Amino acid sequence: MIGTPLLGRNLTQLFENVQDRHVWVVGDLILDDYIDGDIERVSPEAPVQVVNVENEFQKLGGAANVAHGLSIFGAQVTLAGIVGCDSAAQKLIALCTKQGIKTDSIITVKDRPTIRKLRVMSRHQQMIRIDWERVQPIDAEIERRLLANLYQADSPDAILLSDYGKGVLTDSLIQKLINKARDLGIPVVVDPKSRQFNRYRGATILAPNLKEFQAASDQMIDPMNAESIAVSAKHICERCNISSLLVTLGELGMALWTPENGIYQVATTAREVYDVTGAGDTVVAALALSLASGIDFHTAAIISNAAAGIVVGKVGTSTVTPQELVKSLSPQVENKLLDNASLIEHVRWWRLQNKRIVFTNGCFDLLHVGHLHILNQAAMQGDVLLIGLNSDNSFRRLNKGPERPLIPEQERASLLAAFDCVDAVILFDEDTPKNLIKRIKPDVLVKGSDYRIDQVIGKEDVEAYGGKVVLVDFLPNQSSSLLIERIRGEKRADT
Repeated sequence: MIGTPLLGRNLTQLFENVQDRHVWVVGDLILDDYIDGDIERVSPEAPVQVVNVENEFQKLGGAANVAHGLSIFGAQVTLAGIVGCDSAAQKLIALCTKQGIKTDSIITVKDRPTIRKLRVMSRHQQMIRIDWERVQPIDAEIERRLLANLYQADSPDAILLSDYGKGVLTDSLIQKLINKARDLGIPVVVDPKSRQFNRYRGATILAPNLKEFQAASDQMIDPMNAESIAVSAKHICERCNISSLLVTLGELGMALWTPENGIYQVATTAREVYDVTGAGDTVVAALALSLASGIDFHTAAIISNAAAGIVVGKVGTSTVTPQELVKSLSPQVENKLLDNASLIEHVRWWRLQNKRIVFTNGCFDLLHVGHLHILNQAAMQGDVLLIGLNSDNSFRRLNKGPERPLIPEQERASLLAAFDCVDAVILFDEDTPKNLIKRIKPDVLVKGSDYRIDQVIGKEDVEAYGGKVVLVDFLPNQSSSLLIERIRGEKRADT
């Protein structure tokens, strides 16, 4: 499915309208502290390594990291949870504010610390982790305050429950939020920690890892056996009244089960894994945003899987940018000779990557140094160079002689595609490339300086949406017609 028009259209839909999406993230807030340094000796006091501290920093963890992931994508995020009366709370809220996360729904409590996890790192490896936490369910009064704050926030497009099992997501709070989502007609995405999945009854989708899935199933499940995953997923969903399940399988990717289509496996892309911290947070963030944008379950799973693959290649609790996600999912142009459908799809992907698209056109019959000169200059105007090539029929209507073109259209296209500076070639059968230009909407329209600006076809269209027309240097006395005449003259001289 990667690289298909459906995925490209969905990603366009996701990122073009992401700033209009609002997600409530509710769950356990964690401050991830890091100490990083080098190890050169063992302590004389005890048989332990000594880390010479070189860097200290904090990152958002738990539900706060999920909110961070959504904010990086560009969504509006309201975060709800609890913190203590301590410096860790101040740091956590400051980090949230810096990322544009709304923190009005965070409740401060006096009888428990802000959850904090200190990781000591050396050469990208964790040496030890130290935790500050007090795990117990929140009481009815804190629950009431959390809901009251949330209900005063802007209406969401999705609710994401990030359950780290630290006590914020009580059975009561979970059901009240799921009922709220049902009233609003929006999806509820759950990252579960409890093995009792029935406490998430009524949720749209759960995204457990394999261990959590096996615990909820009360049996060991072979991640290589799609049928066994499907049977357990179906049983859980029916027993717990959950619409669907997305099971993360580590290096094996993911398995999505829906009642309409059964099991659907998403393979992961092989990559070096540095740290799995926060991978689950990334999965549910991408999943919730996709569903909030109206994207189907299958495509949402592919997007989430790609996001997880990126984040495990980073050290520490990390997030994924839209640019990284698009790059990961973008199809390669294996064949530069594009038809109209594949052209529009590739243009969509290039747009998602913020690439500057350059377009030029011509007949390119009997390629010569003048052509190469113009193409190289055109390629320098942006990131992607598209060539509109007159078909044989279009060429003949230009009245260049009954013998033209000398080179058939497919051969001309293949020769152009062989140039490194050319990214794609598209044949057009009309007299001019005007309609092709309207479909592509290039950022730059290029012609040789043997034209005047007012003679360039498509100029008005390109300038109307903010593009520009560029005339590049034209080598004099270089054309296919002159080259043909020269060859014919030499042949006559030979005879």
